[in-house]
Amino acid sequence: MAPTLHLVRHAQAVHNLTRANHSMLDPPLTPLGEEQCRDLCTKFPYHSSINLVITSPLRRTIQTSLLAFEPGISRGIECIALPEVQETSDLPCDTGSNLSVIKEDFKAKPVNFTLVPDDWDSKQGKWAANTNAIEARCREARKWLKERDEEAIGVVTHGGLLHYLTGDWTGAGKFQGKGKEPLLCRIKKKLFPFAYGTRYIGTGWENVEFRSYRFVDGDDENASMKETQQSRQRRGNKDKPLTKEEKVQLRETAAKTWEEQGYEKFSKV
Repeated sequence: MAPTLHLVRHAQAVHNLTRANHSMLDPPLTPLGEEQCRDLCTKFPYHSSINLVITSPLRRTIQTSLLAFEPGISRGIECIALPEVQETSDLPCDTGSNLSVIKEDFKAKPVNFTLVPDDWDSKQGKWAANTNAIEARCREARKWLKERDEEAIGVVTHGGLLHYLTGDWTGAGKFQGKGKEPLLCRIKKKLFPFAYGTRYIGTGWENVEFRSYRFVDGDDENASMKETQQSRQRRGNKDKPLTKEEKVQLRETAAKTWEEQGYEKFSKV
C-alpha cells in the first residue's frame, strides 16, 4: 500500500521578511522560523507513524525538517534530501547552495545527500524554472514517493512547489496585507479566490502549514494525490474539491501570475 504523505511548507526564512532579501542565496530560517518549527513539532499528531522524512536540499527546508520532525530523527528514521522537491523559481533565494557547501554545513546532522547530483542548483535542464520542467520533476517525485514501503512520510518543501506537487492551485496567487478586495479567477461560471491583499506571497500555504495526502488508486502514470478528508477538516476547508478542468485553469492563472512576478516561465499544458 502506498504511503500517506504529510506535506509541510518550510518555516519562515530570511527572504520571507522582505522582497529585498530575495537576492540572498539559499537563506536560512529566522529565529521566528526556528520557533515555528518547535511549535509544529509539539502540535504535529503523527510523529509515531512517520517512518521517513524527505526534505528539499535548500537550507531552510533542511532546518525545518530537523527541528519539526525531531522525535523521529532522534529515534533514527532517515532524512533524505530530494532535489526534485526544491523550490520552483531561479531567484537567488530559491536556488540551493553548491552540494559540497550544503553537505559541509550539515555534516554533523543525519541528512542523506546521496540523491543530490552536483548540478542540482544549476536551474537548467531538469532543474529549470519553467512549468514543463517543474511538472516533470514533481511527477518523478510523486512516483518515487508512491513506490516507498513506509507507512507515512513527512515531506518538507516549498510553497510554490507544493501547488505543483499536489495539483491543488487554490491560493497560489496569494497576496498579503490590507487595502484590496479579493481577486477572483473565473472558471466557466464559477469564481475562485485567487489573490488577496497588497504584498505578493505566491502560495496558498502558510509557513509550517502541513496537509496530509494519499495517492489516487489506478493512476500509476501521474501518481496523483488527494488531500485526506481529515486534513481538509483540520484546516477548515469545506469547499467541494475542484474538478480536473478547474484545476488546470487555476494552474494556468497561477503560473501566468508567477511569470509576471518574475518567478518562472509559464508553459501551457
